[in-house]
Amino acid sequence: MDLQDQLKNLFPDHEPSPEESIEEVAHELYVQKEPMICKFEKRKGKATTIIEGYEGTEEDFKILTKEIKTKLSVGGTFKDDSIIIQGDYRDKIMTILKEKGFKTKRVGG
Repeated sequence: MDLQDQLKNLFPDHEPSPEESIEEVAHELYVQKEPMICKFEKRKGKATTIIEGYEGTEEDFKILTKEIKTKLSVGGTFKDDSIIIQGDYRDKIMTILKEKGFKTKRVGG
């Protein structure tokens, strides 16, 4: 006996309301005119890629960070208006950002 049958036994007069469909709207990232800076740094002897210069909202920045991290399968964080990715992935990150319509600028090494 499933849950629906149990509910009908407990409340025989109840008529279930039709399910409402909820439409999800895809979130559009703000694409700016100025290029984002993609640079390489070593922090505590480890290679890191830092992306700076995004002018959109903080929520857009977090969404962009999550997309980059999942596509590259690497760790990273969003801190102080910059995305910090573990490892040297400048070329891959620049192609991901160009596919989304961003302009990028490579800085360092």
